[in-house]
Amino acid sequence: MRFLLLLTLFLMGTFSCKKEEQAPEIPYVYVNFTLNPNGTQYINLNVVNGWETVTGGYNGILIFRKAISEFAAFERACPYDPTTAGAQVRVDLSGITCTCPVCGSKYIMVDGTPYEGPSHYPLKPYTTYYDGAMLYISN
Repeated sequence: MRFLLLLTLFLMGTFSCKKEEQAPEIPYVYVNFTLNPNGTQYINLNVVNGWETVTGGYNGILIFRKAISEFAAFERACPYDPTTAGAQVRVDLSGITCTCPVCGSKYIMVDGTPYEGPSHYPLKPYTTYYDGAMLYISN
């Protein structure tokens, strides 16, 4: 009986779930700015599913308008290997997905979820707040 108990404990320890690997660290860069998503400077943000890229963050910021009053903002550095030269996500022709040209990972811009390619890490989000006129983006 003790042998079976020890064998069971040994097998559970051997085949238990492994801790998921942590995403590579994207270097921290302070982000805190405001923009008018309804003006002419960011005209692509005037409509739902519109997007714009802006400078800031570590490797640029991608802003996506999810609904009339809801936005998402993500770091453009690919979370699979953020320090690799050129690993900056670019918006696809669909306008609702983006791809890293280096590793080929694809992400859904609504929430930054990866859906194809080697990365299983989501895009790094920034905090957004929309007061009906101005969009505030920060970390």
